[in-house]
Amino acid sequence: MRWLTLYARSRQLPLSAALVLFGALLARVLADGGDDGTGDVPLAILLLTANVTAATIGLAGQDAALDRTAAIRWVLRRAVHVLLIGAFAAAVLLAVQAAGPELAATTLVVRDAAGLVGLAALGATAFGAVYAWIPPTCWLAFTYLVPTLPGVAGEVGNWMLLSPATTVSAGTPWALLAAGTLLYALVGPRR
Repeated sequence: MRWLTLYARSRQLPLSAALVLFGALLARVLADGGDDGTGDVPLAILLLTANVTAATIGLAGQDAALDRTAAIRWVLRRAVHVLLIGAFAAAVLLAVQAAGPELAATTLVVRDAAGLVGLAALGATAFGAVYAWIPPTCWLAFTYLVPTLPGVAGEVGNWMLLSPATTVSAGTPWALLAAGTLLYALVGPRR
């Protein structure tokens, strides 16, 4: 058996992909049939968060001791895994948009996917892969439930909804991606 096949099976990638595709089909059903040009950013962000959290089940292997003793370099594999989760989550949403009404601008989809996967990687490092869904879900809840704060704090807290044109709302998710990917690649998931 090839290492890539074994890696995919041990990280439950087929299940993750199936969950993400199911979420895409559900979003397609929920999306408004009439495209009035305004999009549905909240639905897009909800789908991205669901995609990322569904894919986080594979951020740790089945046996932590086996991962620790494996004679392979994990740093690059972990970093690529995190980046592929973000790319897949964004690609699925963009495919849904190509088949139907546009939910959000491409730049917003890519930016939000990057920030959400960075949060998930930070969650896997801090809480373990089983609980990697907590930071993206909590940030999503914060974005929707807490009133927008004024100034820079508001732009950092609500980067998911704000236009990617502002410096702070564009920089926050990329900083989360960089920090999450680097930390997860170097440290790995919490055991």
